[in-house]
Amino acid sequence: MLGLTTKYGSISAVRDVSLSVGEGEVVGLIGPNGAGKTTMLGTIAGLLEPTSGTVRFEGNDVSGYSPDKMLKAGLALVPEHRRIFTDLTVVENLKVGGITVGSAERSSLLDEMADLFPVLREKWDTPAGYLSGGEAQQLAIARALMSKPRLLMMDEPSLGLAPVLVDLVFELIQSLRDQGRTLLIVEQNATRMLQVADRAYVLRSGEMVAEGSGTELLERSDLFDTFVGGTSS
Repeated sequence: MLGLTTKYGSISAVRDVSLSVGEGEVVGLIGPNGAGKTTMLGTIAGLLEPTSGTVRFEGNDVSGYSPDKMLKAGLALVPEHRRIFTDLTVVENLKVGGITVGSAERSSLLDEMADLFPVLREKWDTPAGYLSGGEAQQLAIARALMSKPRLLMMDEPSLGLAPVLVDLVFELIQSLRDQGRTLLIVEQNATRMLQVADRAYVLRSGEMVAEGSGTELLERSDLFDTFVGGTSS
């Protein structure tokens, strides 16, 4: 993603931001509220059209692709607040997520999701509206994985969850990392994100203000005080 600028009317939510995600990497995107993190993911996913700059994926210019075309290209987004289909059952939600793959492959992916998310397997035929917050977040991630993405993006996966469920989400992220998945994650919990990220970028007021390995950024107390807000403890 090179030199991306995205505007809402005359206001630039993101200004000339560049970032990269290598195959098999976990990359975090952190910063204070209103920094432009969700705008970045929305632009990459095709929900927003960049005013300038380029989105490249596997060597191809995918700038301006529609969300469904992005999905077919191999980019999937787990949106903020999950946005699962509450009137559909768990398995029906997953089947919707696998709409871009063939029926035989979809069946195989359902088996894979059942193994990866045992709590969902137990509630296969339960309407998604009856799931807890943690279960709903797992469903949102599993639904995105059903499209076999080569880049999985998550927007605030731990937002609004109890501490024990935050632990579960980061255990899941670590599990996906161990599988060699490629992840780009916007996360409010900067410390936890940096603990699992290979690299991370810091946005503030729509501009990139820092980047480095997770370990490097964790050691920068000035980063949390000045750029992120709060402390690194």
